[in-house]
Amino acid sequence: MRRCIMFSIIVFLCMPDSYTTGQVTPHVRVGTKKFTENVIIGEIAALQIRQEGTPAVHQKQLGGTRVLWSALLNGNIDIYPEYTGTIVHEILAERAFVGMDEALSHLGIRMSKPLGFNNTYAIGLKAETAQRLGITRISDLRNFPDLTFGFTNEFMNRKDGWPGLRDHYKLPQKNVRGLDHDLAYRGIESGTIDATDVYSTDADIEYYNLVTLDDDLGYFPDYHAVLLYRADLTDRWPDALQTIQRLEGRISEQEMVQMNARAKIQKIPENQIAADFLAEEFGVRPQIYIETTFGRILKRTREHLFLVAISLAGAIIVSIPIGILAAKQPKIRQITLNSVGIIQTIPSLALLVFMIPLLGIGSPPAILALFLYSLLPIVRNTYTGLYSIPSDIRESAEALGLPPLPRLLLIELPLASRSILAGIKTSAVINIGTATLGALIGAGGYGQPILTGIRLDNIGLILQGAIPAAVLAILVQWFFDLAERFCVPKGLRLAPAQ
Repeated sequence: MRRCIMFSIIVFLCMPDSYTTGQVTPHVRVGTKKFTENVIIGEIAALQIRQEGTPAVHQKQLGGTRVLWSALLNGNIDIYPEYTGTIVHEILAERAFVGMDEALSHLGIRMSKPLGFNNTYAIGLKAETAQRLGITRISDLRNFPDLTFGFTNEFMNRKDGWPGLRDHYKLPQKNVRGLDHDLAYRGIESGTIDATDVYSTDADIEYYNLVTLDDDLGYFPDYHAVLLYRADLTDRWPDALQTIQRLEGRISEQEMVQMNARAKIQKIPENQIAADFLAEEFGVRPQIYIETTFGRILKRTREHLFLVAISLAGAIIVSIPIGILAAKQPKIRQITLNSVGIIQTIPSLALLVFMIPLLGIGSPPAILALFLYSLLPIVRNTYTGLYSIPSDIRESAEALGLPPLPRLLLIELPLASRSILAGIKTSAVINIGTATLGALIGAGGYGQPILTGIRLDNIGLILQGAIPAAVLAILVQWFFDLAERFCVPKGLRLAPAQ
């Protein structure tokens, strides 16, 4: 067992430390939601701020409205693009207010003037379906109760989303499901669903040959694009504030549609699109960095290893003592095992979102969530390994006069080591897969190219995250097979297959 501890320490010391050393440079933090238009606007804002000499970082694809709004309120980001309709009907829906500016000001948030385009909600159908059924208006949907709707998860629960639309138009459809925005388009393409919510400036409308239905009863409000920013930005980064205010009224709806199309259809990187816009609109050419495939995979590998290594190391340190306690103290055994079991039943995405108010966005909430998910297999296997030791071996150790602690360290833990190691291996593999969700809150890792690939319908980007994650899981299993030589007594090791 002592050899196992030394082996683990050596491996841990060899882990990348780029995330734990060095001084963090102060900068303006621009956040964006996980759809293409928002990412492009975020790139434009971040590039323009940097062009004027203020350090800025773009934390892209952080999730939906609630994640970004919470991050802004908590000071985890300074700026993010939003839409007036969303502010009124979603963010401020539970508050009584006279005007948006006043209501936001009470919360320490300010709003820019509109950037120049309106990206309202619409209902989209495949063109051939709409033509075949003669559907041109949302009210026409009343005549087709068997149609299947697939709306984005956020739209399903928003004040200005499906519940209000259904009541406003008296729609009879019952087969309505929630799914990711980008996957909804694929659902229409494959025929799994018939209609979905779209954004009026989406390049996907043309890409998937959709038509948008006329909002003939005027349900959807205007969704003018704006920038929300923290009020203290005026004091902390006054130059940055003046810089982003120059974007007001400068992005037309046609320009936004074209930029979305360049990203979605032509597969041009968002920072390149943003740089081209600034060059054409303001006559400046900001420097940008286009990642190579190898550089991107290497960066995401280091991020993923960091998340997995820290969370798993913490889980090992905490779980083994808990498992020992469960094996030694029958009175608290069920409470202990049930507690770590309950944690495992919490949906991983929900747990990540719960962490944001406590730890903000980025690596800390992701590491804590991964740590919690890693507890159960190690605790359970430690308990099982110790509890399964034959009674005659225990009695022999007691007959030798060994005190409890030496008996635990010299006899019981070595005998249970194979079971404990199996629990650690299981936790590590689960951890590697679950860590991909950390990208939704800005933690990076292999989830970042997967999310981008889904958003842009780019199989290559998806594979850049999925394949390395699978390879890493295999390597981790091999690593623990090697670790067994150090941690498990020779007589207890599994014999190699013949």
